[in-house]
Amino acid sequence: MFALDRLRALDALADRGSIAGAATALHLTPSAVSQQLAKLEREAGAPLTEPAGRGLRLTAAGRMLAEHAADILARVAAARLDLDRLRDEVVGELRIGAIQTSVHALAPPTLARLRLAHPGLRVALADGEAEETLPAVLAGDLDIAVVENWEGSPAPIPAGTSRARLCDDVIDLLLPAGHRLAGRSSVTLAEVDDLDWVADGVHTRAGAWLLHTLRAQGLEPRVTCQVCGFGMHVELAAGIGVAALVPRLARPPLPAGVVAVTTDPPMHRSIDAVWRTDRGTAAVRAAVEMFTAVAAERDAVAAGSPGRTNPDPG
Repeated sequence: MFALDRLRALDALADRGSIAGAATALHLTPSAVSQQLAKLEREAGAPLTEPAGRGLRLTAAGRMLAEHAADILARVAAARLDLDRLRDEVVGELRIGAIQTSVHALAPPTLARLRLAHPGLRVALADGEAEETLPAVLAGDLDIAVVENWEGSPAPIPAGTSRARLCDDVIDLLLPAGHRLAGRSSVTLAEVDDLDWVADGVHTRAGAWLLHTLRAQGLEPRVTCQVCGFGMHVELAAGIGVAALVPRLARPPLPAGVVAVTTDPPMHRSIDAVWRTDRGTAAVRAAVEMFTAVAAERDAVAAGSPGRTNPDPG
C-alpha cells in the first residue's frame, strides 16, 4: 500500500524535523522529498503535514504513520539482513564505486585477490567521487563506496550506513629539484611562497582543501593549473616547476626534475569504505577486509621514505 521510498521520506522528516534536514539525510533535494510526501499523503488519504511558521510539522495522522514507518523500515532492514546471512557465501555480484586514487592504487590487487579467493564472486568497479557514490549506495545501485576524507572536509556519511577505515595516506609536498627547499628533510608550507601551485578542480573537496590549507598558513596560493588527477599534478610539477600536494597512494613514480618532501607538520588524508548497514553481506565484508589488507601493505612500503630524490639529469 505504501511505497518504501515514501515511508523513508516521512521517517526522515519525523527524525530531522524539516524538509531540508530530511533531504540531507536521504541525499535528495528538498523538492524530491516534498514530492515523496505528497504522494504518500494521497496514498494515506489524510493530511500528514501542516504549516508551522516557515516550515512544516506532522499532523496527528503524520505522527502515527511515522511511527509505523519506522517499524516497517526496521523490519525490512532486518529481513534483508537475515536473508543475506542465510547465504553467508561470498558469491554473486558486488558493485564498488571508488575514488580514482583507490582505483589506481588499491583496487587492482584487491580485485585480483578477491577473484582468487572467491571465484563465485563477480566484481563490478567504477570510479566516482563521494558525492556520486554515496547516493548510489543508499539507493542500492552500489554495494560499497570507497571515499576520501580531507582535513576539514570529510566525506558525508549518511545515516543507515557503516564504514571502515582502510588507511591513512601521507600527503607530500612536490617541489622542482632545483628549488631552494628541495634538499630539506621537511618543509613548512608557509616557506613555499615563491611558486605557483597545481590543484584539483575548484569544485572538488581536494581542491578546496588545498586552498584552505595554504591560506591557513598565511599564503594566498597562486593556482595556475586546475586539473583533476594527481598523476597530472606530478607531471606538471616536473614539467613547469609548480608546487603540489600529492597523497602517496595517488603518486606514480617521480619523474626526473621533481622531489617529494615531507611537510612539517605531516599531513594526511584518510580513506574509508562505506556500505549500507542493512546490506553488510559476506561479499561486502570480504571486500572490505581485502581492501584493508592491501592498504596496510601499501602503508608498510611507503612508511620509510617519501621517495624524495629524483634529480634532473640535465
